[in-house]
Order: sequence, then structure tokens, then C-alpha cells
Amino acid sequence: MKDQSKIIAALLVGAAAGAAIGLLLAPESGSELREDIADYVNDLVEKTKDKAKVTADDVKEYGNTLVDKAKTKFNGVLGNLSDYKEEAEGKLNDAKEYAAESYDEAKSKFKGESDDLNSSIQNA
Repeated sequence: MKDQSKIIAALLVGAAAGAAIGLLLAPESGSELREDIADYVNDLVEKTKDKAKVTADDVKEYGNTLVDKAKTKFNGVLGNLSDYKEEAEGKLNDAKEYAAESYDEAKSKFKGESDDLNSSIQNA
């Protein structure tokens, strides 16, 4: 977009210079020539303003599009993080349950073995 602006500016400057030279070489009186040059310059200024406005609007629209894309991507990432968090919490709960069950099972086995050992000591 920057290169296009430079090309447009160069074309406008070239067109203005060409028109000015053409007007200066035209067989008209000084006041008519000055009036023609002023009209041409005013037209050129108006065209430049219109082009600058369109360009500014285009830049604004492009910026808004980029912001919308960034928001969409960010929301997608947040959604993925939320999914990963829920998955991790589920796995953590599963691990806690497994640890609790393993602890209870080990405790029960230890108690059983302890009772068996106690009984065999008392019977001996």
C-alpha cells in the first residue's frame, strides 16, 4: 500500500508539472494563465483529498478486519485452553481416586497381614 501511495503521488506531481509547463507555453494572457493554473491546482488538491479519504477509509477497514481476526483467534485459543483445563482437571481427579483406592487397598492388605502375623504369634 505504501508503494501505491508513492506511485500515485509521483504521477500527480508529474501531471501537475506537465500541465504547468503546457499552460506556460500556451498562447494565453497572464491573467487567464494564472486562472487556469489555479483551477488546475484546485482540482488536483480536491482529487488528492478524495483519494486520501478513500485510502484512510481503506486503512481503517483493514485495521478493523485485522482486529476482528485477532479477536477470533484469541477466543479460539481461550476455548482450547478451557478444554485443556477441563481435561487436566478430569485426569487429576482420576489420579486422586486411583491414589485413594490404592491407599485403601494397601492399608487393607497391611491390616490383613498384620492380623495374620498377630494370630500366628499368639498361636505359637
